[in-house]
Amino acid sequence: MESNLNSKAIMITFMIGAFFAILNETLLNIALTELMDVFSVNAPTVQWLATGFMLVMGVLMPISALLIQWFTTRQMFIGVMTVFLMGTVIAASAMTFPMLLVGRMIQAVGTGLLIPIIMNAILLIYKPEVRGKIMGTFGLVIMFAPAIGPTLSGIIVDTLGWRWLFITVIPFSLLSILFAWKYLQNVGEVTRPKVDILSIILSSIGISGIIYGFSTAGESGEGFTSVNILLILIASALSLIWFVLRQLRLDEPLLDVRVFKYKSYSRGVILFIIVIMAMFASEIVMPMYLQGPLGYSAKMAGLILLPGALLNGLISPVMGSLFDKYGPRKLIIPGTIVLLGVMIFYSTISESTSTMLFIIVYILLMLSISAIMMPSQTNALNELPKKLYPHGTAIANTLQPVSGALGVSIFVSIMTHSRTNYIEEHSSAPAANLMNDAMTYGVHRAYWFALGLACTAFVVSLFIRKASPAEEEAAE
Repeated sequence: MESNLNSKAIMITFMIGAFFAILNETLLNIALTELMDVFSVNAPTVQWLATGFMLVMGVLMPISALLIQWFTTRQMFIGVMTVFLMGTVIAASAMTFPMLLVGRMIQAVGTGLLIPIIMNAILLIYKPEVRGKIMGTFGLVIMFAPAIGPTLSGIIVDTLGWRWLFITVIPFSLLSILFAWKYLQNVGEVTRPKVDILSIILSSIGISGIIYGFSTAGESGEGFTSVNILLILIASALSLIWFVLRQLRLDEPLLDVRVFKYKSYSRGVILFIIVIMAMFASEIVMPMYLQGPLGYSAKMAGLILLPGALLNGLISPVMGSLFDKYGPRKLIIPGTIVLLGVMIFYSTISESTSTMLFIIVYILLMLSISAIMMPSQTNALNELPKKLYPHGTAIANTLQPVSGALGVSIFVSIMTHSRTNYIEEHSSAPAANLMNDAMTYGVHRAYWFALGLACTAFVVSLFIRKASPAEEEAAE
């Protein structure tokens, strides 16, 4: 297929659109405090600009498998980028908080559908032998955009104001649409499978409930002891169980969960979930520790973590090339060993830990994530037959926000409850040291859980095998 398509033009189109759509995910985070003052809303309300964005993305990703089979690549890409542009314009011109939130949710529709479209197209355009390099190049966009988001956001907010976070994105979104109109070619076939409304309802309830439940558990003081949160999680789990059982009975499922019968896919997904949990949680817990016991400012904490975040994006194409050359095992196994070492370090940190050591270890964490995530995901998708590409990419992308919310909620809950218990047990200790010691204790306990995840990842990595083209043909 590569020879019949202008694959470079297609990839450039994809990368322009993806960069600014994904950049938008983290671009607003640093401005939340200012937006609270501008619109006179409290922290839980303004947080919906982030939580709601993730909820919409999570709900739409399962539906992406259906849409990819109903519309052409050109229609889908231009359509979702137009929706994203509309949301950006609404947010940029927002006069009230509800208007800003609506604009943000419309942006999330575009972002949530964009990544599955691109990943499915890459699988169809490029042969398995070179997919690592291509997925690595695309990984540069996926990882680099969120990494520079907070830094870029801080500069824009300080110099131009919060509206320019959206205004700056508008011309690039237009450029992406115009570039796609001129150069983007259709990939794959339009099969128009039957639409099962009940499946859409069940997946929407299940995914949104899981993300909301875990996100709220991580943010609230009650955690998983809250009756309301437990009821939401139970109802969501039952919806997802019903959804899975229904997919197994349908001739044309919304999401074909039979992809999990492919061993490389299942093992790759397990590694992907563990890495996403570790990454999202560390991006929350480490800044909290740096700004707590270590006493750094938010800006300084961001700068300490920035080298690792940037390197994670920059090294992604290199990992892709190494994957094509050496296969997944020689990247994933060392990656999980490094991940183990990082989790051991984080479970022993203290106020005496040097800043340079923090920077080095966070760089190692991001390198290990880069060595595991892209190779495991690419190898997982390589094993699937073409008819399952939309389903494999949709499931993998749906699991990202779910795993992120799960990781953050578990880490923060363990840290918070351990810290509370420590304070209760050591109430007679000097108040000046008690809070910092309690925070350190909580972080240690959270990373004991992370160490268990890393051990699981290492065991799974030992069973990873390269999914060859011959294996893919056999699957079909």
